[in-house]
Amino acid sequence: MKQQALFIALAVAISASVATAAAGRASDAAKPVKVFILAGQSNMEGKARNALLDYQAEAPDTKDFFAHLRKDGKWIVRDDVFIKFLERKGPLTIGYGSPGCTGAELEFGSMMGNHFDEPVLLIKAAWGGHSLFQLFRSPSAGYPSEEKLQKDLDDAQKRVKANNEKQKKNDPLPTMEDIKKPYGSSYHNMMAEVKATFDNYETLFPELKGRKLEVAGFFWFQGFNDQFGDPKDPSGPPGEYASNMKHFIKDVCKDLGVPNLPFVIAALGTNGSKPAQGGGLAVQNAQMAMNDVPEFKGNVKAFRNDLLVDKKAEEMYPNWSKNPDWAKTGSDRPYHYFGSAIWYTRIGHAAGESMLELIPKK
Repeated sequence: MKQQALFIALAVAISASVATAAAGRASDAAKPVKVFILAGQSNMEGKARNALLDYQAEAPDTKDFFAHLRKDGKWIVRDDVFIKFLERKGPLTIGYGSPGCTGAELEFGSMMGNHFDEPVLLIKAAWGGHSLFQLFRSPSAGYPSEEKLQKDLDDAQKRVKANNEKQKKNDPLPTMEDIKKPYGSSYHNMMAEVKATFDNYETLFPELKGRKLEVAGFFWFQGFNDQFGDPKDPSGPPGEYASNMKHFIKDVCKDLGVPNLPFVIAALGTNGSKPAQGGGLAVQNAQMAMNDVPEFKGNVKAFRNDLLVDKKAEEMYPNWSKNPDWAKTGSDRPYHYFGSAIWYTRIGHAAGESMLELIPKK
């Protein structure tokens, strides 16, 4: 009789345990997927060649740096972090930068995946050479001054006239509508990319079927093309950057429907160990100034990329073509952070740390 009572009690306990576990799984499944949007120009695309990562992940002096991203001698393919970068999609691993390359998304996404119990989805919208002044210009920033637009129109018409004369052609002259058309196009394409992913995520990522999505943060890595122009001209790309950045942050939060969206800015740092100058300094200062905007307090964090420089790549670069070890250290030009896997990973880590500072504690 005692033995029968024991079996009954054990069965009840097991049943309760199973029910609790099932409820826990159901509760986890009900938690929304954390979505992070990564946007910018070529450096957000990512320019560290995969071959460089493969080498440094095995080299004695650098393998420890990448050890947390590898397992059993291979790059980890996350089953809890997914990424969509324009036409590419899948579980997060190396190779989601420019073709054959990796960027800051690898380290950033890994950190988000390690932090959250819920799955993480990265939506990356990045196009090389796209300025905040023009292509990424957000709606509330409006157009530049009439004087600026008229000058651009006059210059464009002169170029077409000169080409017509030289080539004996009769191409139509640009209109003011043609001049205005590019403004904001990348901003709208970015938002369209986010919407398309939200609309189709269950097809794109069957692993997420049945779950909701929640925009959890925004990572901005851009600035190189805005440095060209007179940094003292308030109507030019460097001079307008702070104003355009404020409009961009406000519009992103409004259009995504998240008023206090955690927003991280990787400030321009292609100057590396050398002090930033001219337009580069103006853009860097404008980006860092977002830390001091009262209305952004608690949901915007900018950090400096130049402080994270890969000094070995920087020292080697001037004679890179004559140095057989360059392919083991860097893979691109200074404007792409030397294509340094170490520098891009450091930037991703700093962005991850900044994002976790802004995200409400669990």
